[in-house]
Amino acid sequence: SALFNFESLLLVILLMICTCTYVRAVMPSLTDRNKEGFLGVFWKCARIGERLSPYVAIACVVMAVHMLIK
Repeated sequence: SALFNFESLLLVILLMICTCTYVRAVMPSLTDRNKEGFLGVFWKCARIGERLSPYVAIACVVMAVHMLIK
């Protein structure tokens, strides 16, 4: 159902980026061995979280404030 609601889709993508980045920080071998194919999406999300961490953090704060106000 998150695919049909844009706000929920953004939340799912943001949480996936944060989760993949955390998993890569804890166990890098888990995401590094799957760089291609379907599981490569998780590696790409981890790279986005590492390289754009200030923007991801700002997006998390904005989403949290939005959910508290809503």
